[in-house]
Amino acid sequence: MDGEKMNTILIVDDERSNISVLRNILKPDYTVYAATDGLGAIEAAEKFVPDIILLDIVMPDMDGYETLSKLKENTATQNIPVMFITGLDNTEAEEKGLLLGAVDYIPKPFKPAIVGLRVSNLIKLINHARELVEQATVLRLRTEKLLRLQSSMASVLASMVENRDKLTGRHIEQTAAFVKILLEAMVERGVYADDIKNWSIEMLVSSSRLHDIGKIVVSDLILNKPGKLTEDEYKIIKTHSGEGERIISDIIAESGDEDFLHFARLFAGNHHEKWDGTGYPRGLKGLEIPLPGRIMAVADVYDALVSERPYKKAFSHEKAVEIILEGKENHFDPEIVDIFHAVNALFKDVI
Repeated sequence: MDGEKMNTILIVDDERSNISVLRNILKPDYTVYAATDGLGAIEAAEKFVPDIILLDIVMPDMDGYETLSKLKENTATQNIPVMFITGLDNTEAEEKGLLLGAVDYIPKPFKPAIVGLRVSNLIKLINHARELVEQATVLRLRTEKLLRLQSSMASVLASMVENRDKLTGRHIEQTAAFVKILLEAMVERGVYADDIKNWSIEMLVSSSRLHDIGKIVVSDLILNKPGKLTEDEYKIIKTHSGEGERIISDIIAESGDEDFLHFARLFAGNHHEKWDGTGYPRGLKGLEIPLPGRIMAVADVYDALVSERPYKKAFSHEKAVEIILEGKENHFDPEIVDIFHAVNALFKDVI
């Protein structure tokens, strides 16, 4: 135990001789506190927050049962494991103690070795549980750090594309906001619940920012043309879906297929597919289209409709909603359109 903080035990017994015996058993391995009545036990538990309480039952004023009940009612002490160690050696007393929340029941007279082993085993479980919590905390912090890094990377790459494409304004951030609205509404309503139950919405929204990353290979002259594209130019701009998927696939090949990149690739490669199979780059149909692509299709088109372009004025929110609803079952997944219809007012708050 050198250099380590010792686990703590609180002994509660109205007989000081019993406290002395238990202290001698436990003191070599633990920091030991003591109280001689129920009220003192509660005060000591609040002050020291011991790892375990060894509690007698037969005590004046407040017996062990009442003491345990009050400990369980107190948020500061309710999770401290309590072991009854008592002269009430009968099944009814033991059952009552366990029903009240005690973790063990040791009748008196006890064998010192048995007490030591039972305390030691419980302490090992407590320490192991704490280690698991600490490991989970470390993992959570690392995951949060990775998510922040991924989000920053997505924002930087998306900004690179958006800075080249002078005509799309705040497209990346607005579509990410729309995706978040749709996802949260889908979770709330149980739409595609089996698909999204294990998804991290924050991670998914962050990865959606890379849906247009393929535009990085498209000429500035086409991206920023102050007018309607020719047929050949439109064919070139359409390549951005496949190029985006390829770029992210190359990153995955170098760094591994983590969820963030996996979903980014699905957004990039599938957001121009259409429910009826007339989209690009593969002409996928219906549920063949990965769900992230079907979600982004609604977000992407809505943003294009309400945004001004050199070749068109911005549509009103109401007109954009009408067009999205008309696209149900041909352009868009009908279930996602229904979600959009229910929450479209939130979209208006973004623009």
